[in-house]
Amino acid sequence: MMPTMRAVVLTGPCEHEIRDDVPVPRPGPLEVLCKVDSVAICGTDVHIYEGRFPGRWPKSYPFIPGHEWSGTIVELGPECDLLGWKVGTRVAGTSHAGCGFCRMCRIGRYNLCENYGREPLHHQYGHYSQGADAEYVVHSIKSVFAIPDELELEYGAMIDTASIALHSVKRPSINAGDVVVVVGAGPMGLLTADCAVASGAAEAIVTGSGERLRKARELGFRTINYREDDPVAAVRRLTGGKGADVAIDTGGTASSIRQAVDVLRKGGRVAFTGVPTEGDASLPLQKIVLEEIDLFGVRANQNTMEAVIPLIVTGRVRVKPLVTHRFPLEQYGDALHTFNERIDGALKVLVKPGR
Repeated sequence: MMPTMRAVVLTGPCEHEIRDDVPVPRPGPLEVLCKVDSVAICGTDVHIYEGRFPGRWPKSYPFIPGHEWSGTIVELGPECDLLGWKVGTRVAGTSHAGCGFCRMCRIGRYNLCENYGREPLHHQYGHYSQGADAEYVVHSIKSVFAIPDELELEYGAMIDTASIALHSVKRPSINAGDVVVVVGAGPMGLLTADCAVASGAAEAIVTGSGERLRKARELGFRTINYREDDPVAAVRRLTGGKGADVAIDTGGTASSIRQAVDVLRKGGRVAFTGVPTEGDASLPLQKIVLEEIDLFGVRANQNTMEAVIPLIVTGRVRVKPLVTHRFPLEQYGDALHTFNERIDGALKVLVKPGR
């Protein structure tokens, strides 16, 4: 009899079931089967649940979501042992596993794999390949990373988010002494601010509102409440009238995107991490052209999982204060609602599939 597992199964937009008869996936060559410990919910999970990317994420139903996770290897597929992988290794997963053959993969930009969407050449776990909101998940060894003993296993589910934050500060090439403005005080914004300082920024200023902005202040960042103050004027005051060297938008809304450009000084750089879901935003093209503003898109992560792990272990990138809620797998709907509605100050919400 084929072994089965419990899993969150999306059956359509805004519809899910908790099933206990889902077949446990089998690892193929260069894949590992992992027992999932924790899965972190992010904004993309909400959009996938709501069906905002029809025919893309997921391609079809039924579908198992979840892409920010930690767990333990319980079975090796063929050839994994040749590369040093062992049963019992604690790992964190990331969503992209590029083909390894196209030009983008060969230059290290596997997040832009030219075979995107063509399984088995490319996988994006939790988006169109089976995700981790289940007792077990199979991943390519290209998309799992060992968790050091110094880090509790559940916090490994935060590594993927932190790696995207690190990628977002690497894209605009933060220099020592730069003043960085992070637009958005959610988990991605707070991790981005930490990554900016860890990368040499003199200061990271966080804009936002409400309880999340209070959390930014608790973490020691200078903050601007956009509901009470004009962010552009406030940044000018804090920078001697010049503006920020770098801005990073984590909101993905028309207003946050515009704000990120407007706070920049001449010759500034801006990176966009938030994924817009409501059409294109207008940009001040005269400012961009006449002030030579550099724009950078940020998609997922790119060779930053291993780089961010020691920053987390040493406390330079702080993940533990951002985990506010934990739910068992059976309460996935409550977990998603708590995250999306920011109930009780929710920042990062973990789903725990283990029995």
